[in-house]
Amino acid sequence: MSMAQQGNRFQEISTRTIKIASGLGFFMIGGGTVGYHLIEGWPILNCIYMTVITIATVGFKEVMPLSSGGMIFTIILILFSIGSLAYISVTLARFVFDGELANYIKTYRVDKKIAKLKDHVIIVGYGRNGEQAAIELSEHNVDYVIVDKRDNVISRVRENSGLLYIKGDATHEDILEHAGVYKAKALIATTPNDADNVFVVLTARSMNPALTIISRASEMESDVKLKRAGASNVIMPERIGGQRMAKLVTQPDVVEFLEHILLQKSKDVSIEEVSCGKMAKCFVGKSISELKVRDMSGANIIGIKVSGARYVFNPDPTMILSRNDQLFVIGKPKQIEILRAKMETEIEI
Repeated sequence: MSMAQQGNRFQEISTRTIKIASGLGFFMIGGGTVGYHLIEGWPILNCIYMTVITIATVGFKEVMPLSSGGMIFTIILILFSIGSLAYISVTLARFVFDGELANYIKTYRVDKKIAKLKDHVIIVGYGRNGEQAAIELSEHNVDYVIVDKRDNVISRVRENSGLLYIKGDATHEDILEHAGVYKAKALIATTPNDADNVFVVLTARSMNPALTIISRASEMESDVKLKRAGASNVIMPERIGGQRMAKLVTQPDVVEFLEHILLQKSKDVSIEEVSCGKMAKCFVGKSISELKVRDMSGANIIGIKVSGARYVFNPDPTMILSRNDQLFVIGKPKQIEILRAKMETEIEI
């Protein structure tokens, strides 16, 4: 896929600059060679040599005596080459000293890294919400690609050498393909415009039906539209912010306690998902009490998603587990790691 098709205007400009400069150089050498060969009938090597020393204006003597036609052609070639070389010099100097070359090289390297990604997250829009999502993903060691069409945003992103980015409109299929939508596990649409988010969700869902899509919404009526378009979840920052403010008035300690855990302010305890998909055969069909989670690891089960559909909070110890369930566990990171490892190991209960 070409850079232009990927929608990266910066790369288009850089590529065009190189092509114009290179094209002029080859045109002058090729045109001079052909001209001398037709006018003077010299061998090709002599024509190339004469053309190069004429364009370079080094002042070497002609390889053979020139006819009147050859002299006129040489004058024209010199005048044309002076203008062309001046343009090439200015263009290449600007390309290097204005930072275009460095940006071009960096974008090329970023594209190579993006092409190797798998099970990553695509963040569409790098405003406040997008940046916060990126920070959270980084803390959980999840790879992500930023997609934004704004020049000022991409300039800010380029300042961080660790970020992978694409400049373009995510409502276009070629941009999402460039971002690896077929290999991604999730997409987060955080643009401030609900209409743009709807188009992004529609495009992404049509390209990858299995993709988890989280979208931001500003208006209440956009919630339904985004879900119809294919969003797995819709988040309204304003509504969440208002609810949090009210909760801080009515239940301040509860809010701060949950934030302390969920926002990873405490490294001593966290709430994480533990899949039963790889659960050892000896645990299948057993109850929570028989699993002996507390004795096994020190962690505690605080909830279950049964067969990917129903949520059960503070489940009864007699509840039977299956490999289609998802456990929500609270404990120290090391305790949760131990639980995951032991659940996949055949041991006696």
